[in-house]
Amino acid sequence: MSLNFDDTRLPSPFFNSDHHAWREQVRRFVDNEIMPNIKQWEEEGILPDELWQQAAEIGLLQMGYPETYGGISEDIDIFFNIVAYEELARCGAGGVTATLMVHSIGLPPVVKYGSQAMKDKVVPQVLAGEKKIALAITEPSGGSDVANLQTTARREGDYYIVNGAKTFITAGMRADYFTTAVRTGDDGASGVSLLLIPGDLAGISRSQLKEKQGWWCSDTAIIYFDNVKVPVENIIGAENKGFAAIVGNFNSERLTLAAGAIAAARVCIEEAYLWAIERKTFGKQLSQHQVIGHKFAEMVRKVNASQAYMDNCAWQIQAGNARAADIALMKVQATQTMEFCAREAMQILGGMSFIRECRTERIYREVRVMAIGGGSEEIMRDLASRQMGL
Repeated sequence: MSLNFDDTRLPSPFFNSDHHAWREQVRRFVDNEIMPNIKQWEEEGILPDELWQQAAEIGLLQMGYPETYGGISEDIDIFFNIVAYEELARCGAGGVTATLMVHSIGLPPVVKYGSQAMKDKVVPQVLAGEKKIALAITEPSGGSDVANLQTTARREGDYYIVNGAKTFITAGMRADYFTTAVRTGDDGASGVSLLLIPGDLAGISRSQLKEKQGWWCSDTAIIYFDNVKVPVENIIGAENKGFAAIVGNFNSERLTLAAGAIAAARVCIEEAYLWAIERKTFGKQLSQHQVIGHKFAEMVRKVNASQAYMDNCAWQIQAGNARAADIALMKVQATQTMEFCAREAMQILGGMSFIRECRTERIYREVRVMAIGGGSEEIMRDLASRQMGL
């Protein structure tokens, strides 16, 4: 019986030799640059700046972005991104992925809707690891109800005057740019716009959220805007048309969260199994007890089902046929699988799972942020039920 990270993977028709070669490249990066340092980074509560340049050197930051701006897009499909997020999750610290890859949610609106001048300036810097961009949507007054956000941007001549606050902003303490949801019009979705706000403008202040259950190495922040003057040319897309861009961005975020959650579940299985074949109880290996074998079988069943669901949704996204309802439910499936495997692995690991050296210990603490981030289970089910007419 073998249950390492790769052996639990369901063979997929969507992966070819290029995907496997990319997996090996990202795996070497994770093993050499992240794994030996993750404990220190978690304790320090921040990732080193040079990690972005190292990630850019292997093409991790550029994957899937236009080559015009320094990206790598030729012969690249959505499954290359899935591979990257799976491999990054092997370190067992979700804050690494969330922070290092935060441009995956902050940059796409710029690429898709930004002006040519904006794209020429910002995109190459971010893809090269020289600048950081964060997504600023969630507010102290509410998270998932984006249509009712309170941060305002009042136009005065050639500037928008921005006032308000954003919270739970991943990589917010060091972001050079914020892709920011603001209210430029009436109440509701029709009055929402997106602004690219440089982080060094006067009137911006930041406060780090340090007392977190998980994602310790991620510099999560509250961002305050006090009469911040933002040039009107920093609008992303058309004024009062930002809501659709925000919602469209959620699908890719939920897919990558799902990929990370399923990979984290695999880590739990692997770590628990390596322990179970070494640990002896009542005269035989822990793994040889039927009750333990059944735990592993159930974990693998859930992981494989979740992977198949994710792969199908990814294929639908690539084909342009994806339904937001399917992606929402797939994200719920993935994070619930992560939660189940983290719990069962801890039961097998016993006291060892309570020690911070254990990746499963970190993963267990990060179950909730994965289940809530990108839309909570309740929001996802509600979205799906409404879109499916249930």
